[in-house]
This record gives sequence, C-alpha cells and structure tokens, in this order.
Amino acid sequence: MESVDIEPEESPPPPSVADGVVHHLDPRAVTVDRLGGWIVFGGLALAQLIALTLVAIFAPIPFWVKTVLLVLAWPAAAAGLGWLAHQWPVVVHRHASYRVDAEGIEITEGVVWRRVVNVPRSRVQHTDVSQGPIERSFGLGTLVIFTAGTEHARVQLHGLDHGLALRIRDHLLTSRGGDDV
Repeated sequence: MESVDIEPEESPPPPSVADGVVHHLDPRAVTVDRLGGWIVFGGLALAQLIALTLVAIFAPIPFWVKTVLLVLAWPAAAAGLGWLAHQWPVVVHRHASYRVDAEGIEITEGVVWRRVVNVPRSRVQHTDVSQGPIERSFGLGTLVIFTAGTEHARVQLHGLDHGLALRIRDHLLTSRGGDDV
C-alpha cells in the first residue's frame, strides 16, 4: 500500500481584535475576582474576630456588651463582608467593557465613578500581559499598556482570555505605517 501525504488544512486566522465593537470581559473573571474577594474576606473576618475577642477579654465593659459584640456584631459584619465578596465582582463585571479599533483601545470601567480611558496606538510605549496564579488556572490574563505621558501612563485591563490579551497586545504594537521612531 502506498502512503499518501495529506497536508493538514490551515485553520483560518482568528478574526481581528480591532473590530470596533464593545466587548465585555470574560465571564470567568467574575469567578477569579470572587476567589480573590473570598481570600481577602477570610483575612479580614479573622482579624475582626481577633480584635473583638481582645476587646472582650481586656476591655472594662459589661459582660452583656462583650456577648453582643462576639455573638451578634461579628457574625453580622462577617456576613456583610462575605456577601460583598461574592456579589461585588458581578457588579464590577457588568460595568466593565473595552473596544479595540484601528486607532487604539477604549476601556470603560467603574460602578460608582465611571471612567473611560482611550489609548491611541500612537501613544503606546510598550505592553505586558501578566497572569497571577488564579488567573493562570482559569486561562485569563491582564493586559497592561504603558503610554507616553504622565496621566494614565499605565492602563490595565484584567479579565481577558489570555490568548485574546496577547492578540490585543500584538495589535497595539504592530507598525503604524512609518510613524514609529
């Protein structure tokens, strides 16, 4: 029998990231932010419990006040922090978006104070794509853009798929038709 060499089909290139469409962050970013929030919550709840226990032991206050602090105040505060650690990432995710076009990138974020940052490609000095251990385990990354100037000289966009962050980085750094120094 003859062996036939079959050339593998080339997969089509991924669509351009510079589509000019507003995109929301990857939904996995909510889980990553929740995990980070729970880690912070654990530390704060433990510190709060230690502080209230020390107050209950050493403070010259009536026994019933000490009991209220440890039995009612601490669980109520811990429950509030726990709810915040779980729900706040959803709210943040709802208000975060980005848009990449031929001119650059626009990042919108903020829940109470909204912020829109436009970074033209001509101002981009260099970019990084970073991953913390939790982001890496979920396949996400943070795009960091360093620009010329002092205002917003470092712009971050976290919650992107790692491959997409690399593609946006490459788009922002590609030659701009001879205007590079």
